[in-house]
Amino acid sequence: MAVQTPDDVVRVRQLVRVCAVKAGLGLVDQTKVVTAASELARNTVDYGGGGSLTIHCIDDGARRGVRLVFEDHGPGIADIPMALKDGYTTGKGLGLGLGGAKRLCNEFAIESHPGRGTKVTIARWK
Repeated sequence: MAVQTPDDVVRVRQLVRVCAVKAGLGLVDQTKVVTAASELARNTVDYGGGGSLTIHCIDDGARRGVRLVFEDHGPGIADIPMALKDGYTTGKGLGLGLGGAKRLCNEFAIESHPGRGTKVTIARWK
């Protein structure tokens, strides 16, 4: 789905919750993945200039969950370790976004290339 506007951020939260329920995640895990998705969607709009989200309801036989892939073609992140530190921000926020999203998920991966954009993949398992 496209993640271009603040309204899309709301739709991201709604769709991720539906997928989390479908995967059988409990309320706490649903809340964690929806919160992480909301933060990453907001970053996609605010810092990446808009992008996309791919949602996967996943089942590897032993467990079920939700995997989300956010991609943008914005300015990228020059220093990923710094961007993951609490308190670091290039905007007006508290600087808890990326690090917070990472803590809320079972899996977290980020790829970014200055001038070419950013891809963040997260997963939450039951």
